[in-house]
Amino acid sequence: MVPPLRSLFPCAPSLLLCPPPHSTILRLLCGFYPPTSGTISLDAQDIDTVTPTSLRRALAVVPQDTVLFNDTIRYNIAYGHPPATDDEVVAAATAAHIHAPITGLPSGYDTLVGERGAKLSGGERQRVAIARAMLKRGSTVFLADEATAALDSHTELSIHASLRRASAGRTTILVAHRLSTVVAADVILVMDAGAVVERGDHRSLLRAGGVYARMWAAQQRRHGDGEHRGGDHP
Repeated sequence: MVPPLRSLFPCAPSLLLCPPPHSTILRLLCGFYPPTSGTISLDAQDIDTVTPTSLRRALAVVPQDTVLFNDTIRYNIAYGHPPATDDEVVAAATAAHIHAPITGLPSGYDTLVGERGAKLSGGERQRVAIARAMLKRGSTVFLADEATAALDSHTELSIHASLRRASAGRTTILVAHRLSTVVAADVILVMDAGAVVERGDHRSLLRAGGVYARMWAAQQRRHGDGEHRGGDHP
């Protein structure tokens, strides 16, 4: 049971769900199917009463399993805002820390990514998705599902500021198991078996010494053992 988000942060722009039943929550938020009880509201309007087109226009999404078209890198980034100029595409790619790898390819932004982006690494696909979301215009909600899961720790740290810029002025809902991604979230919901078991910001949850604090300590130990060293995941 997820409490009404509007009551959670009337003034706060970001929310973290962890560990997330993400497939259900994000599909509900995107209107892929209706809730069996209760309502989901965006700007006090039940999303079940708006058109799918209107709802999609309000959302900028970075999915965990990035869907890329068998087209160029330029096309896949610009899909977030088709009228975008080349300069705008490059600016979004730069903010997502994917510009340098792109320019290192023989065909640059005109490189074909292959079926479902098979010619790119997992981290590169995620950064293309982040650039695409950054480019989207008119969205009021930024959804990110494990947005940095396929990135090494160095790239993850460098992209945090870009994610904050991308979500500036938008309600931001992040789904993450890697807690370092969202230390700065205004509200963190810790979920277990589909229920919210803890709520607060990073510091207050650490002080509470509960589920979140144990997850944080465990991840810090693993990080110290070198779990997140190396490059992007394939």
